[in-house]
Amino acid sequence: MVRIGEIGRGSIAEALELRIGTRILKVNGERVKDGLDFIFRTAEEEIELEAVDPGGGRVVYEISRDPSEPLGIVPARDKIRECANECVFCFIDGNPPGARESLWLRDDDFRLSFTYGSYVTLTNLGPRGLRRLVDQRISPLYVSVHATDPEVRVRLLKNDRAALVLDQLGELLAGGLEVHTQVVLCPGWNDGDQLDRTIGDLYALGPGVLSLSVVPVGLTRYNLGRPVRLLGRDDALAALRRTAAIRSRALRERGRHWCYAADELFLIAGRDVPAAGYYDDRSLLENGVGALRTLLDAFETGKDRLAPVSGVDRVRVVTGASMRPFFAGMAPAASRRIRCPMQVVAVRNRYFGPSVTVAGLLAGADILNAVGRTRPGDLVLLPGEALNRDGLFIDGMTLCRVEERLAPAAVRAGHEFVDTLIGP
Repeated sequence: MVRIGEIGRGSIAEALELRIGTRILKVNGERVKDGLDFIFRTAEEEIELEAVDPGGGRVVYEISRDPSEPLGIVPARDKIRECANECVFCFIDGNPPGARESLWLRDDDFRLSFTYGSYVTLTNLGPRGLRRLVDQRISPLYVSVHATDPEVRVRLLKNDRAALVLDQLGELLAGGLEVHTQVVLCPGWNDGDQLDRTIGDLYALGPGVLSLSVVPVGLTRYNLGRPVRLLGRDDALAALRRTAAIRSRALRERGRHWCYAADELFLIAGRDVPAAGYYDDRSLLENGVGALRTLLDAFETGKDRLAPVSGVDRVRVVTGASMRPFFAGMAPAASRRIRCPMQVVAVRNRYFGPSVTVAGLLAGADILNAVGRTRPGDLVLLPGEALNRDGLFIDGMTLCRVEERLAPAAVRAGHEFVDTLIGP
């Protein structure tokens, strides 16, 4: 069952006088499981909807439409499927006490994997759930594998169903689906020979496994060493060596590199960020694979668009500790073009602890502490990825509140360094 959350103007739903809050029970005689199921089932030209209106009246709507004509029903948000695992590296266990409620949600929902590219473990899906994925062609999916050795994956996820991952992937691939996979690398758990095994097993499943991302574990001061530790430089270097061999083979056999190390793995190893060709089509940016190279390349191609900024005496670029060297390297060229000094403000993360160095997890309070006092003529550039869709930083502080506290400086938040400076 789904509820109607929105109705499109001028749509079939509006013409039928359907109302927000109406419950759709069946489509063409079949029960509707959720919003994604509703979208698949209403792709037909002839549709019969069995519904219950907000007053409790049961109504049947018979609809005949052109395939290009929108139905105009937007389902209300479904309840998110929560994770059934207790992963030894779960970032949620690293939340500080008192973190806002939404940060404690352990999602493991294949619908979010399909629509937003979030990674799921498949442990909360039984045979019927897997069959639905195949029947409705829900592809590509993004799957957190971590290890293909059944015993190791069970240890990592603390869930006996974790041992089934290769069988589950095999069923999805046999049904014609495609998957992106990832390993969150935990030293002493799934690195070394275990990483070799995982790489080999996933590659052997065939071209339906579109990619493998190797991502270093992220820990905060609240779960550091309990029981997983952070990767050191030698750990990162070893992981990069183990991914290199399969990349050469995949490029030769499948025309793409297939296996990608996340940006942070190169930073931990003290290695230069690879050139753009390492990332093929850069389809895994949201998983931290190639985002840094994209930023550096965007600056190189866009820096000539920079021009003197009127009314600005100093630009202060706010970022996480791991990005400081890169912004510091860009600052001189940018300063010359905008004709005013540019200062890089690297924020020490007190909210999660110093082991968290990325800009996307900066708290508003930590930003205010790092920036300190401002003066008229200051322009403060904030990382857009540190804000959610509601304009909140990770600690719940609003962008408006940060802007007020940084007055009299002007404040901008954006994802692209050059575009943020230039403005809309």
